[in-house]
This record gives sequence, structure tokens and C-alpha cells, in this order.
Amino acid sequence: MRLLLVEDDNHVAAALSAVLARHGFDVTHARSGEEALQALVPEGNGFGVVLLDLGLPDQDGYEVCGKIRKRTSTPVIMVTARSDVRSRIHGLNLGADDYVVKPYDTGELLARIHAVSRRSVPEDAATGSEGVLRLGAVHIELPTRQVSVDGSVVQLTRKEFDLLALLAQRPGVVFRREQIISEVWRTSWEGTGRTLEVHVASLRAKLRMPALIETVRGVGYRLVAPAA
Repeated sequence: MRLLLVEDDNHVAAALSAVLARHGFDVTHARSGEEALQALVPEGNGFGVVLLDLGLPDQDGYEVCGKIRKRTSTPVIMVTARSDVRSRIHGLNLGADDYVVKPYDTGELLARIHAVSRRSVPEDAATGSEGVLRLGAVHIELPTRQVSVDGSVVQLTRKEFDLLALLAQRPGVVFRREQIISEVWRTSWEGTGRTLEVHVASLRAKLRMPALIETVRGVGYRLVAPAA
């Protein structure tokens, strides 16, 4: 996988690039926001993930993230020393796919890179040309927003469908609660956690498949694809 590392500290970049290279990544190093934006032309330029440090010499990292999101859908992981919740929420609302706080564990960083890259698989690869997700007896028709189990249509609310479709497009991948809230409800995590829990419980009941959506304690949820 090609990875764009945006980091103005050459020593940090060299050390991290060496680690990433040992794990099979082809790393391109950009030292400024403008250099990063140029590297992503045209349309992401084949990069699988952007690892974006927020402390850049020429532009605010949040501003760079916003510009990246306008140019490409390439996943962005923000890397920063800012650990407060408001900073993380701001980054996610600007379009970042994940947020890593320094100092971080290298293993965790690698896991997050792999997670966001799996979620960035083009929609056609996940759904097929007709836009239908097939998960055992569960069929999810994205164009018509219709869900059926064993051929019987299940009536879902708009948010229930959005939540199920999000999880179903990446079976087995753990979605953090904050990510789900951001993508489905288009808001921050604060005060919305109970709403997410209620929607998950409702989906399990309506689909009559309690094990379909697995709770990953302390992290979030993932969809466990049932046997065909």
C-alpha cells in the first residue's frame, strides 16, 4: 500500500517511515501542507492512506485535512499531541477517518491504518454492480434502501438502515462509536451514545439475529457475516 506521511520533523518521519516500510508500506514523505496537497494530485494519486500530523509549518493541519477531503476520498488519519475531546471531534467533523494521539503505540497505529484502508474499498467492490449487499439470509438493497431476511422485507427507520448499511459494507471491521455517530448521525459523540445503543438493539430485534451485530467492549461494533 502507498502511504502519504505528512510530517515536518525529518527525524520523526525517518523513524516512522522505516517502521512502515518493514510492514510493507511504500511511504512518501511530505514536509508541509502544500507538499501534501500537491502529492495527492490527481484524485489521491494512488495513496491508500494519508497520515497527517497537525503541527505543520505552513498551514494548520485541520485546514489541510479539509482541503484533502475536498480533493479525494483517500482515508486520513490525524496524528497530534492534542488529546482533548474537542480537538478529536473537530478533526472527525472535518472528514478525518481516525485520530491518533502522541505518543502512540506503533502496533495500534498499524492496526488503525489497516482498518481505515479496509473501509475505503470502492463501493462496487463491496456491493456488486446492482448495489446489493448479501450477508447470508440478509439482503440490503442500497439504491432502494430495502432490507430483507429470507425474502421477507424488514421495515427499518432511516437511521437503522444507515447504521446497518455502514456496518455491512465492511463485515468483520470494528467501527468505533465515535465514527458511527459521525457518519450516521452527522454529529459528535457527546450525548448520542445512548441513541446508538438503542438503534443497535432495535436492529437485532427487527432482523431476529441478535448475533449479527457484535459489541466490541470499549470500542464499538462490528457486523458478523452470517453463514449463507
